[in-house]
Amino acid sequence: MKTVLVPLCAFLNTHRATSREIAFIDSTPIKICDSRRIKRHRVFENIAKRGKSSMGWFYGFKLHIIVNDCGELIAFFVIQGNVDDRQKVPKPAKGLIGKLFGDKGYIAKWLTSLLESALTYYQCAKKI
Repeated sequence: MKTVLVPLCAFLNTHRATSREIAFIDSTPIKICDSRRIKRHRVFENIAKRGKSSMGWFYGFKLHIIVNDCGELIAFFVIQGNVDDRQKVPKPAKGLIGKLFGDKGYIAKWLTSLLESALTYYQCAKKI
């Protein structure tokens, strides 16, 4: 697993698409091991964390993907399982144009206002 992560990220970064006014964001857990084996697991020791998704508890990471309306990859990021989904969204969403749609896990007033202000700034800069 450790040897595959860097080449995978490099491959995905070279095949990214551009934003097309509509984008979607979602996450999926990357389970490292069964919950019963957490204390014996050594591959991602001190890196992977216990987290919760809509499917229940898991030990590992969360993969977040942003795609455009054609299903092309715009951005992705991997976080520890115990990190709130909304905390890391502003950085990969920074260059997006238009609307970003996500499920209930991404709802927050501060995030909505942050993304709206970024879009307003982009629209004003585009008119100049």
